[in-house]
Amino acid sequence: MTFPISDATPIRFAGPVPAACDVVVIGGGVIGVMTAWHLAERGLRVVLCEKGRIAGEQSSRNWGWVRQQGRDLDELPIMVEALRHWKALAQEFGEALGFRQEGVMYLAKTEAEMAGFEAWLTHAKAHGLDTRMMTPGDVAGKISGAEKGWKGGLFTPSDARAEPWAAVPLLAQGAVARGAVIVEGCAVRRLDLAAGKVAGVITEQGRIACDQVVLAGGSWSALFARAHGVRFPQLSVKATVMATEPLPEVFAGNAADDDFAFRRRQDGGYSLAPGAAHDFFIGPDAFRHARVYLPVLKKDFRSTRFHPASPSGYPDGWRTPRDWAADEITPFERIRVLNPSPSARIIRDVSKAFAHTFPALGRPRLKAAWAGMIDTMPDVVPVVDRVAHLPGLVIATGMSGHGFGIGPGMGRVVADLVAGQPVGHDLHRFRLARFSDGSKIAPGPSL
Repeated sequence: MTFPISDATPIRFAGPVPAACDVVVIGGGVIGVMTAWHLAERGLRVVLCEKGRIAGEQSSRNWGWVRQQGRDLDELPIMVEALRHWKALAQEFGEALGFRQEGVMYLAKTEAEMAGFEAWLTHAKAHGLDTRMMTPGDVAGKISGAEKGWKGGLFTPSDARAEPWAAVPLLAQGAVARGAVIVEGCAVRRLDLAAGKVAGVITEQGRIACDQVVLAGGSWSALFARAHGVRFPQLSVKATVMATEPLPEVFAGNAADDDFAFRRRQDGGYSLAPGAAHDFFIGPDAFRHARVYLPVLKKDFRSTRFHPASPSGYPDGWRTPRDWAADEITPFERIRVLNPSPSARIIRDVSKAFAHTFPALGRPRLKAAWAGMIDTMPDVVPVVDRVAHLPGLVIATGMSGHGFGIGPGMGRVVADLVAGQPVGHDLHRFRLARFSDGSKIAPGPSL
């Protein structure tokens, strides 16, 4: 498969949409797909509508890490569960999933970074993880051929990786096998409301009657919700990733410092990305939510490149409509798949840093480069909650770059939330009302 998935990828799930179901899931990323999977396993009639392609946006454009290490403490129990699901999925789908437990290693260039690793290690131990500190000698024993003066690292051997552009479509097949209906190229235009409650959705292919909807639309979620009077401060950043041609193995797992991150792929190449750098497009929502984003902005200011305007039609574009009628062409149909151009500057800098670190390999030959829009929240944790004033609507968005790895676990959580079953985890931190009830909004103790 050519990666990442785009609107040029052939449609694999053509529908048609049924007239009625129990639950409609909006969005065919990993969260939506795994929510549909678990809902179908519970015997509910579920229809997943994706405006473009399954995994067409960030779910096929991410690093492919399946990590517990460095997680926010409120995400960590769900991520521990997610890893168990990944192991079961690997049994079902085999090598095609690309799942390998080769570990995640964070690398420190300063003593301050090592102190941060030590602080997070206490949380890892409390959750029974196999995380451990690494000396410079330990790092050298794991990563061969590196000429960089790392002070040490943090390593979780049980952490894993998978091939996102292959894995998520396979998971979609698994959801269909369990009874879910998936329809690509089918945007949901609006909710259909009756007496203030969800009564269905209006799609570009017609109405689907249902009494519950899961909004898992990634970067598009806040735009869709706003049209129905539901507001939350979601923004997006552009992240660039590149894939090298096959190279000798220097490390079988995933590793990162603040210069670059890398992971081994099935085809023998490495996926490379900046350790922290990303691009941010300023739009109306960026101004609207600037104050609540100040804490994370101060933390990431030096690693963020600001641009005065989003490309035309993007979720926070200056001319992107914020409301529309059910019989109108919507922003979701005008851009089927967000496919931003990768940053040439980041490609150059990361390639240079990789070559400097591994001089025997030299400047890597690139097989491909791409970018994706990561939906993020000001406290870098998602919204997973029912909308109190719009009964029947559940929001599961703002995974903040953490969605791929946690997807199988979060999908189970969302499915039980919809089904009215115990979710098994404390979701208080992920509540929608935290942005309106006076709560202090700040990133948690993650790495």
